[in-house]
Amino acid sequence: MSREKYASLSKFISLILRHQPEIAGITLDANGWANVDDLIEGVNRARRLDIDILREIVATDGKGRYSLSEDGTKIRANQGHSVDVDAELEELEPPEILYHGTCMEVTDSINAEGLKPMTRLYVHLSDDYGQAMKNGRRKGDHKHPVVYRVKAGEMFRDGHKFYRSANGVWQAKFIPPQYLEQQGQQRNAEQEYHG
Repeated sequence: MSREKYASLSKFISLILRHQPEIAGITLDANGWANVDDLIEGVNRARRLDIDILREIVATDGKGRYSLSEDGTKIRANQGHSVDVDAELEELEPPEILYHGTCMEVTDSINAEGLKPMTRLYVHLSDDYGQAMKNGRRKGDHKHPVVYRVKAGEMFRDGHKFYRSANGVWQAKFIPPQYLEQQGQQRNAEQEYHG
């Protein structure tokens, strides 16, 4: 219930903490943290936000987008930044296979050049095929997502680094094309389920 109630406000906060802190008149520190009071004051220029609503957004966000500092005075987005911050991602050995969801329109470019972070700092990957499919549906043609199988274990053994954010999203700076296998497009989840 709370997730839906504050969905628009949560997206606005995400925009501020990941991409445009200046629209709320705030600055992020080197690790992406913002002062909670400054964020609330800045958001209140356009929308209503108080500490209780902010805590509820952080606690109920299904994707775990945000972290509050232990003392509750700072907040940051866990990943997805386009502004240059060090979100203190944990460098780890990845699972053997990870997935990346996208749309058909960009597959030629990905097949030729690999996966690039584009406007973000990292390429986002999932250890769950279904989540990658959902991510692909949010891009381009929603009915025809494409999932790439990423040979993460092989890539790691070849010297590439992988990171995992506080909310469990796997990330890498770049995925060269030789580590990618296009899984094809899914026509329609309902058709596949019933057909």
